[in-house]
Amino acid sequence: MTFSIRRCLPSDAAAITRMNGDDRVYPGLLQLPYASEARWKAVLEGNEVPGNIDLVLVAEMKGEVVSCAGLHGVGKALRRRHAMSLGIAVLPEAQGQGVGKAMMEALTDYADNWGQVLRIELTVYADNARAIRLYERSGFEHEGRHRAYALRQGQYVDTLSMARLHPNPPQLPAAKASPARQ
Repeated sequence: MTFSIRRCLPSDAAAITRMNGDDRVYPGLLQLPYASEARWKAVLEGNEVPGNIDLVLVAEMKGEVVSCAGLHGVGKALRRRHAMSLGIAVLPEAQGQGVGKAMMEALTDYADNWGQVLRIELTVYADNARAIRLYERSGFEHEGRHRAYALRQGQYVDTLSMARLHPNPPQLPAAKASPARQ
């Protein structure tokens, strides 16, 4: 099945709310269920503000949003401006069709070639084997385990910290030696 990827718009708030509220999706996310459309619309409108460095993408199949993924600045601290966090959700009916892989490729391309990002980091439930495989195939490495990190469906669940460093960070070209002055 074919799909397309584009930047997420405030008008996608209803679709994002439905996807993240799907009881097959939200248990895999580190977000609470029952998010409102108004909240998502406000978040997405904030992405349009000049100076906001977040990038949020959606994938569509047959005109329906089936995935949302984004890179988000980790904070305002000067010494962390090189890092972004990553989040992704894919509806079950779109899984196994290359949507997650394509979303990860789009985000890492943006980070590596346009966003001045050295480090992408994420947190994933330790039992989410499918997501962990996707992240590993995208160059992410395990950095640590957080025991009883989040409450999910009434149980405290471990998460893993994973990160990916830019595989070939940009460098300035070597300066040419100036001719000796006479």
